[in-house]
Amino acid sequence: MKKIVIAGGTGYLGRVLTDYFVLEEYQCVILTRKIHPNFPQTSQIKWVEWDGKSLGAWSRELEEAEAVINLSGRSVNCRYNDRNKLAIFTSRQWSTFVLGKALQECQHPPKVWLNSSSATIYRHAEDRPMNEENGELGAGFSVEVCQLWEHTCNAFKLPNTRTVLLRTALVLGNKGGVFPELVGLTRWGLGGKMGGGKQMVSWLHEKDFVQAVHWLIKNNGAEGVYNLVAPTAISNAEMMAALRRTLKMPIGLPSTNWMLHIGTWLKQTEAELVLKSRWVEPTRLMNEGFNFEFETFEGTCRHLLTNKN
Repeated sequence: MKKIVIAGGTGYLGRVLTDYFVLEEYQCVILTRKIHPNFPQTSQIKWVEWDGKSLGAWSRELEEAEAVINLSGRSVNCRYNDRNKLAIFTSRQWSTFVLGKALQECQHPPKVWLNSSSATIYRHAEDRPMNEENGELGAGFSVEVCQLWEHTCNAFKLPNTRTVLLRTALVLGNKGGVFPELVGLTRWGLGGKMGGGKQMVSWLHEKDFVQAVHWLIKNNGAEGVYNLVAPTAISNAEMMAALRRTLKMPIGLPSTNWMLHIGTWLKQTEAELVLKSRWVEPTRLMNEGFNFEFETFEGTCRHLLTNKN
């Protein structure tokens, strides 16, 4: 049985990947800072404790693995105060650095290391889409986090392990992430445009996310930066209109910028997560032969709302 090691695999994306790879008959080794009694223990799922910053017995799990996927990092869905900023930076840098060190020491290292990044590394873009070749990097805290994340990963030269950086957009699914929140707002009649509504939203159905990750693992030529986004970005106003149509909700009150700043402050998060325009294209995936199952936002909404399991 082939083995996949997922660092930071207890979050939404980690659970989605674990479910997928179990069905694909892989063994999934989940590196986590704390093993909870309710975590499922099966022949295909193994939980291993690590601290995300120092080498230990967990390093042995990398031996002869098909791939290691690093999802570790403090959630950015919080207020950007000094304490949270430090946690966001260090949790990503330390986990990436210690994985790189462990890979260097492996006798039989994984064939590929997939390390998380984010599509938010690109600038606020309403004029044109950003791709891996000519995309312009942005500025500010979120971009600096991504740059540090990628720089830490790229610092390691691993002759026997491919390195892939996943610049992932919003992943849509029913069991976590932003989609359930958007559905809830829309059902309460609050599903209007947010801010000016012109900001672009890059997104990805969770099925395409896991299939793209698997494709990158199997494709021996895949290396470097990949944008994990659907081919069709959509404006915020169009996105919310599509969600209203799918839910058959005729009313959608808009949220102005000042309302968003107050609302996100009350929810202890940041308005930037909604207001930044992320217009990103998956050029490398498309050019290299990956086929998306879900290419429209409205089609994705219909599928998720009729297939909730």
